[in-house]
Amino acid sequence: MHTLLPWPYPFWIAHRGAGKLAPENTLAAFRAGQALGYRMAECDVTLTADEQPFLLHDATLERTTDGRGLAAEHAWSALAGLDAGAWHGPRFRGERLPTLEALADHARHSGLLLNLELKPGPGQAARTGAVVAREVARLWADLTPPLLSSFECASLEAARAAVEPLPRALLLERLTPGWLDTARGLGCAAVVVHCGALDVAAIARAHEAGLRVLSYTVNRAAEARRLQAAGIDGLITDAVDRFAPD
Repeated sequence: MHTLLPWPYPFWIAHRGAGKLAPENTLAAFRAGQALGYRMAECDVTLTADEQPFLLHDATLERTTDGRGLAAEHAWSALAGLDAGAWHGPRFRGERLPTLEALADHARHSGLLLNLELKPGPGQAARTGAVVAREVARLWADLTPPLLSSFECASLEAARAAVEPLPRALLLERLTPGWLDTARGLGCAAVVVHCGALDVAAIARAHEAGLRVLSYTVNRAAEARRLQAAGIDGLITDAVDRFAPD
């Protein structure tokens, strides 16, 4: 049995900044989540064609900006002026895509802790992990570092090779055979698992292996209570206005 290491992160984590209350992955979303008492947020980081890390969930721009096409095919100069807020509502018109550096500056001044999901563009899994890890090490040098998570093992492996001490987490939609060995082999500190795939036994197995367990995306009170009773270490939620964070 492995000992669980100290865990610096709070229990409640705001999904993409503020769930559905603000345009996801924007500074407006982080401010909205923090206004409701959340001290930690989950968000998505990817790379431009010129390797600028910035926040975006989708591989393409259409859903959450007024841009078009694959984000990874554009230089930052082409993305910096896009509107990333108007899709959510007129009061967010003009909200921009944040760079990782802008997010770090916000975190430094507000105390926000972060779970950064590595979201590589096509063929960019390893490069995204390496570039983001190096930038995180630079930008959060004297702060509690973000937890780096990904579904992409290549991203986590590259992040580990670039800056091994950064905490990492394997994202899992379901618990496929060997999931625990995979997470441990990647040197992860945690797993982040879809709420429907977790039970008491799975959480206990992860804890015995020295891994913390987080769950996404927990929006129902009954599900939150079930996972809390099972010993979960943290919950990622869209329902930021319905759960009172610690």
